[in-house]
Amino acid sequence: MNSLFEPVGTLAVPFECFIFDTKKENFPIRPHWHYFAEMIYVLEGTATMYDWEHKYTVSQGEFIFFHPKSVHSIYSTDDKPLTYIVIKFDINKLSVSPSYCPKFSSIIKCGADNNMQIYFDKKFCDKNNCKKLFESCVNEIDNKSFGYDLMIESNLYNILMLIIRKWQENDFVFDNNKFTKDTDYNIDNITEYIDQHIQEPIEVNDIATLCGISYSCFAKKFKKIYGFSCKEYIERFRVCKVEDYLLFTDFDLTYISQETGYSDCSHMIKQFKKYRGTTPKQFRLKGVASAK
Repeated sequence: MNSLFEPVGTLAVPFECFIFDTKKENFPIRPHWHYFAEMIYVLEGTATMYDWEHKYTVSQGEFIFFHPKSVHSIYSTDDKPLTYIVIKFDINKLSVSPSYCPKFSSIIKCGADNNMQIYFDKKFCDKNNCKKLFESCVNEIDNKSFGYDLMIESNLYNILMLIIRKWQENDFVFDNNKFTKDTDYNIDNITEYIDQHIQEPIEVNDIATLCGISYSCFAKKFKKIYGFSCKEYIERFRVCKVEDYLLFTDFDLTYISQETGYSDCSHMIKQFKKYRGTTPKQFRLKGVASAK
């Protein structure tokens, strides 16, 4: 299974949204897997998609949902060009859910365990205006206007709720045992903890303990999943948070450093320049200029 692993870069924001055109990109998409959920909405053509050993024919105006860690692949059904929207996201970071049900990550895992449907036909998509939801995600990630991340999350919640409600029509019920696991952390969902505690001092050793594994084992697994050491992931994540403050607020650098977990302003400036090649002040001025 390791040879099929595909890293997914969802550090800056917990999702990727883009249009894939087989006339411009390498295709077909060979069997692979990753730690993130993936949704494919077909804009043009007909695709043959595999989820493990299951085969699906997905045509224009339809979509499919691949669970985290599932081995999947995409081919053209008739050798004609394909265009489709891809959304990849870290489901563990979608932490808002109704008080009467487990987290979305727990619900989706329960759906996978119960082999609930992952293919949604044109009738379903047209009824629920799915094309607009998918296209909105791509537009938001391309434009990156104020609150773009919240807009994308809103669309993702909408799509996921449509999926879950469809599952419920087919007798899917929430497993009460999932509630007891919602506060547990492991190597797959620890980024949710990092996100929620980014304003605080975060020690990698403490995170490893939270996951219930040794430091050395945690460090090795974390880098394999996320592509960086945990320390570097935290540093890069903080820089991404600083970027949003610089682009979308007028807060001073001292306040921003406090809100993003730096020990002081000078440390933030040093780290920002390390990863962005410019100072926060220069980055903000450039962002303001480009917006005019």
